[in-house]
Parts: sequence; structure tokens; C-alpha cells
Amino acid sequence: MTRVVADITISLDGFVTGPDAGPGNGLGTGGEPLHAWAFSDDPDDQRIIRRSTERSGAVVMGRHLFDIIDGPGGWNDEIGYGAAEVGKPPFIVVTTTPPAEVRLTGLDWTFATTGLADAVATARARAEAASTARGADLDVVLMGGGALIGSAIAAGLVDTVSLHLSPLILGAGTPLFTGGPTRALRQREVLVTSTATHLTYDVV
Repeated sequence: MTRVVADITISLDGFVTGPDAGPGNGLGTGGEPLHAWAFSDDPDDQRIIRRSTERSGAVVMGRHLFDIIDGPGGWNDEIGYGAAEVGKPPFIVVTTTPPAEVRLTGLDWTFATTGLADAVATARARAEAASTARGADLDVVLMGGGALIGSAIAAGLVDTVSLHLSPLILGAGTPLFTGGPTRALRQREVLVTSTATHLTYDVV
């Protein structure tokens, strides 16, 4: 069964980037340590990265995040979604206007201009097709940014929330949750590593 998984790293005080995030400063001022776990040698951290990317049938992101990863200093052959796995899943970008050109032309990009719900539906169809071809259940992964994931949870589009809690207090930046209706979550997994606490919840 294809699930929609919101997967993002967050600071102890609820921010997914530091202040002034943008092209060339993707994680904002002071935000680089957020993703230390993704580059650690801890075998549990590596297993989480591997498990997540192996189950990715399609990935959804917002336009702001796309502009960061497609810009100078963004993704390359060594740094990207799952690094060695980069380019395997299709990427769906929620935007009002597609970009005039794309630097990362080797990846499978779709620009969804009719809203978040349609983007998730497109990603689900792509993930289900990939699941059939591979003979294994694959997920739709919402990788960010924070506004997109917060909106998707508020709209009831998410089945599972996967948070990587970094031992970092940023004080300011891009918040993950800024309001919306109450959503009950059922805790499914907690894994503490040397660099983060990995939390998995099912949306009730």
C-alpha cells in the first residue's frame, strides 16, 4: 500500500531551517547542524536514510526548496536525495509557474501548478506505478519545505509523519507548524542515535 510520508528534520524548538534560508544558504543561518545525522557514520542513521530512499516511489517538494537544490551550491552527484540514490524517484514540485530552465536536467521533474492536493495525487499515481513495476510497496515522500509539510498535514493528506529531531536550538527560522486543525498522531517508532532522535507517527 502506498503511504504519504512527511519526512523532515526539525530543531528542538520547532524550526526546519535557521533564519534567512534561501539559495546558497539552504538551511539558513546556523542551520547546518540540523542534518548532521544524515551524514553521520552511525549505522542506525545510515539505515534510516537507506530505508527511506529505498521506499521512495515519488517525492514532493515546494518551489522554494526546489530553487535551493537546483541553484548554485545545491544538489550534485554526491549530495542530493539519498546521495547514491539521487534521481531514482520522480520529483513533483508544487509551484504556480514552472521555471524557465532546470540545472538538474538528469532528474525526473514534474511541476504541479494546480495545488498541493493535485501534486500529492500525481505523486501517488507515480509511486503506485513504480510499486507495480518493482513488485514492492513504495511511498510518496513529502520532503519539504516546512510550509508544504505543515499544509499537507493540516489538509489531511499525510498518512505518516517522520521527524528527525536534532539536538539544536535555533531560536528563529522556518517553523514546521504554524497553526491548522488538531491532528491526532499514534507513535509508532522512536530511535535515538548519536546525532538525533528519529520519531515516526501514524496520522489517526
